[in-house]
Amino acid sequence: MMFTKYKLCRTGALSVATILFGIASLAPYVRAESAQPKYSADVPSYITTPDSVKTRIGTLKFKNGAPDPDTVKLVYDQVDFSRGIQAFLTAISGTSVYAACEGLIEAGVKLNKGTAITENLMDARSLFLTPNTTTVYVISCIDLKDGPVIAQVPPEVLGPVDDGYFRWVTDVGLTGPDKGKGGKYLFVPPGYEGDIPSDSYHVAKPLTNRLVMFYRAFVKDGDIQGAVARVKENANIYPLSKAGEPPTPEFVNISGMKFNTISSNTFRFYEELDAIVQNEPADFVDPDTVGLFASIGIVKGKPFAPDTRLKAILTDAVAVANGIARANLFASRDPRTKIYADRQWVTPFVGGSYQFLDGAERLLDARAMFFYYATGITPAMTEAKPGTGSAYAGAFRDSEGKYFDGSNTYKINMPAPIPANNFWAFTVYDNQTRSLLETDQKTAGVDSNDPDMKKNADGSVTIWFGPKAPIGKEKNWIQTIPGKGWNVLLRLYGPLETWFNKTWKPGDIELLK
Repeated sequence: MMFTKYKLCRTGALSVATILFGIASLAPYVRAESAQPKYSADVPSYITTPDSVKTRIGTLKFKNGAPDPDTVKLVYDQVDFSRGIQAFLTAISGTSVYAACEGLIEAGVKLNKGTAITENLMDARSLFLTPNTTTVYVISCIDLKDGPVIAQVPPEVLGPVDDGYFRWVTDVGLTGPDKGKGGKYLFVPPGYEGDIPSDSYHVAKPLTNRLVMFYRAFVKDGDIQGAVARVKENANIYPLSKAGEPPTPEFVNISGMKFNTISSNTFRFYEELDAIVQNEPADFVDPDTVGLFASIGIVKGKPFAPDTRLKAILTDAVAVANGIARANLFASRDPRTKIYADRQWVTPFVGGSYQFLDGAERLLDARAMFFYYATGITPAMTEAKPGTGSAYAGAFRDSEGKYFDGSNTYKINMPAPIPANNFWAFTVYDNQTRSLLETDQKTAGVDSNDPDMKKNADGSVTIWFGPKAPIGKEKNWIQTIPGKGWNVLLRLYGPLETWFNKTWKPGDIELLK
């Protein structure tokens, strides 16, 4: 733009002629700047960006819509933080499998060869997510990277085989294709192109290399060793390449062993996730999830090496994500998780789907709730018919909506008749670990198989929770520890119709004041 240089008259004033000339010379430029373009739109304000926007992460600043350097840093830090949180909530299913198998390997249970068994049942010394203490557990970890693997399953057992992302592959035993008679299962790696013998095998083709198989051998008439013997006489695991001459089975009694199978709530979580990604096919999850992991530096075939900035962000993200998972478990905001509108009992199986589906909707919070609290997924958990399978209900609060305190004493009444075809049980868990509560009581619970459990005159049963047993109620008492929070699962084995139609309700757990 041209500017006119004005000269002052001797009196110090501009001549009228000079002023008029200056105005005339500027006029075309003023018109050019203020005129609307020939092709102009009616731009609504809601598609534009103000120069300054206050948000929960700080003030974002822009010039003509372009972010300044501080804003660029702020929003990218937020993106990495958000994706770190989402990776945790999405992938805790996978890291749970990883941690379980790593823990078993530490306990001496070899991949594709060893079988863990709780010959003396489970107790709090072994860290597992919400196990029971009434049945014999049998657990094996399988890795298919080197080819197909055979698992020989004994009769009269029940349980699933899940893949490395805790997706259901098949059931074995009573709800599996062997129908409780026992048999051989052949697991084939993703993309396997070799011959697959089908005769004499139940063939399964999972999406991952890593699998976890765990089933329960039910104890009959208190004969734990009889159940153990049936497993040892019939169970085995070995590569298909050794089918002609199967190796001798290897069993590891993990009862009472101190080891951990629970995935991390710290930055270590992302290292566990990276180990999964490196071990699995590139497409073991959908492309969006592959992209989510890659966005925080977890990429198959590349080292996970976040710089100082990203590591600090992910350390913060996993802390928040863990808080979200705990709030989602202990204080679900989804009213559908309540089994009864007037009780504190909850379930993550909203809509009765083991895939956490409600029509076309994936129930993200329900899925996260389950995998933060439990392991093992199978249709049998949600598709049980009256008299078969299992039913589960969890409680984290007393009748007044307050969290359970190990220093207090509580009681619950179970109205008669309790709808369990086989038996029912209460088991308590530590709020921190979600594993069995560490007490002086080995079973961390009670079950109706105990002949010394006392019934009330009307056939109902009252159970007490607290640091000390009420006098004369020792067989109806579950020990808790002062200073520790706890939660409880009610299990019904062979739930009956009154459970499904909700005409029977357990009482709430009440604080004794």
